[in-house]
Amino acid sequence: MKEKINDMILDWDVDQHLRICADGVLWETIPEQAYMEHDTEGRIYLKDALHKTLRKIDTGFSKGMLMELSDFRQSEIALTLSVSVDITSNEVYCSLSTIKEDHQIHKINWPAPFTFEEKKDTHYTLLTVQQGILLPNTWENEVKRLPFHGQFCCADAYMPWFSQIKDGNGYIAIIRQPWDAGYDIDHPANGPYTHVGVYWLSSLHEMRYTRTISYQFVKQADHNTMCQIYKRYVKEIGHFTTLKEKAIRNPHVEDLIGCMFVHKGIKTHVSKNSDFFDPQNPDKNNSLTTFKKREEEVKEYTKKGVKQLYYHLDGWAQPGYDNQHPDYFPICEEAGGQEGLHHLLDTMNTYGYLLGLHDQYRDFYHEADSYHEEMAVWDAHQHMPSHKYWAGGVQSYLCSSIAPMFVKRNFEKLFQEGIYPHASYLDVFTCNEPDECYHPLHRVTRKESLAYREQCFAYLESKGILASSEEANDWAIEHLIFAHYGPYHSMMHAPDALTIGIDVPLFNLVYHECMILPWPMEKIKGHDDQMLFALLNGGAPYLEKDGAYPNTDGVFTEMYEQLTLDEKIRRSQIVCDLQKKVAHCAMINHSFVEGDYQVQTITYDNGIKVLINLHTQEYQIIEESSH
Repeated sequence: MKEKINDMILDWDVDQHLRICADGVLWETIPEQAYMEHDTEGRIYLKDALHKTLRKIDTGFSKGMLMELSDFRQSEIALTLSVSVDITSNEVYCSLSTIKEDHQIHKINWPAPFTFEEKKDTHYTLLTVQQGILLPNTWENEVKRLPFHGQFCCADAYMPWFSQIKDGNGYIAIIRQPWDAGYDIDHPANGPYTHVGVYWLSSLHEMRYTRTISYQFVKQADHNTMCQIYKRYVKEIGHFTTLKEKAIRNPHVEDLIGCMFVHKGIKTHVSKNSDFFDPQNPDKNNSLTTFKKREEEVKEYTKKGVKQLYYHLDGWAQPGYDNQHPDYFPICEEAGGQEGLHHLLDTMNTYGYLLGLHDQYRDFYHEADSYHEEMAVWDAHQHMPSHKYWAGGVQSYLCSSIAPMFVKRNFEKLFQEGIYPHASYLDVFTCNEPDECYHPLHRVTRKESLAYREQCFAYLESKGILASSEEANDWAIEHLIFAHYGPYHSMMHAPDALTIGIDVPLFNLVYHECMILPWPMEKIKGHDDQMLFALLNGGAPYLEKDGAYPNTDGVFTEMYEQLTLDEKIRRSQIVCDLQKKVAHCAMINHSFVEGDYQVQTITYDNGIKVLINLHTQEYQIIEESSH
């Protein structure tokens, strides 16, 4: 069935071949990649439905087609699919809903990916993996499996969209219900193609509600164009919240702008049942630094002229870092206890510095006094997922519906002891996928899981505490002030590791004026000076950062050039000075100079432009009056 709507032509058949002609450019899907995943029957292709109907629809604001599919040999599910064009915006909406459920269908891939087959640099895919990736069809490395299987609302996708551009003509696909969705990506080594498409996950065994993805087709587009389209979208739905707006609720937001970031710890204890436990080198399993020692370091920063500082403290409680959460009391006694932490906080206040405490409300350690399997996440098979990777040993996952109660309990304890931190870091909430819990006493959907995490951030905000988490993420933008990082994907891997594309600041092109992101500042032997990326992105500098675990979370100490503290402060101050000028500014353009990925510029809406040259490891900051 074919229909012309505005200047767009839709051509769709019951075998799932969808063709969209926009501005004279044809986009067509791959029918074999429209399918459902069944728990016992495996893959069921939508084109194999025995009963198929297709008719035109006209809602008054959109026109298109509606398809009903049923009578699959392996499943009783019945689906309604629609493809329509908004006659006002010219956006194409593809929606899926169920007429009849099948509780064994856990995933539906529809609409199928577009063909994207030409082996050309000018044909590329944009993925919102962490800061963002530009993946040319010619890219030499295979891209297929991501850590969270491409789920949205986690590190695999800071924002719920993807895009493909061929010779300047492209589309952006925006997922309207991202909490139960993800994307599959298939790019073989050296191309010649890249296939990317959305998938929908069942929610508590059901599809439950209508799922929608929208496409906007654009001429003369690049990654900046697509970011601006998405930015307009989040503003239209009331999701965009700037730092200036957040500063009205908590004035400490302004105090954070221009800070050098320091990440240090107090106590480390690796449990014997942890995968990190080293029986051959027992001294590596435990370490302790007193609050007094950290206080002396803070005083040293002041002597060396550091005016603004944010100090993140790990392992400040008795169990030690990544141990016995959510039971993180008493305050570490051998490090100085309540009095020692209180004195450190008083010192921070004296110098106008900010103190943030690490905390964790997802990893649920079996050694915690509060641990009980009845509060843990249960999966669809009534099993309790567990592992023993981190320092605290065997852990399950705390159900997100319970997390807010533990947050309130622990912070009220801190307040009772006279400890009022300026900030708190609720670990992993923004980098790990939303949880789904099947426990009969606290069944939680993924969407509800994110809402409970937001409730934890909102509680901190209500107490005047700056909320942060591990990474940046779109879903938490209303309450999140800053993060541990919002890195390029390559930064999370060893400098000589294979990369999955070209790093681009997609997240910052949308949300730069909404979050403060600190950046690594190391000079990597034989590789890039990471200070250049801190400058390019107008972020905060990490003055010092101790990795919690060796060679994880983007810390590869043995590969860094050794710099004196004075040199670190000098370099960090350059980044801080720039951040003060651009923290509230929109990032309006990022480009590769003459197509060279090693020479990049970013322009802010106040006229400041930053140029970095990775060939020479040099930078330039150009200040011009905005028009």
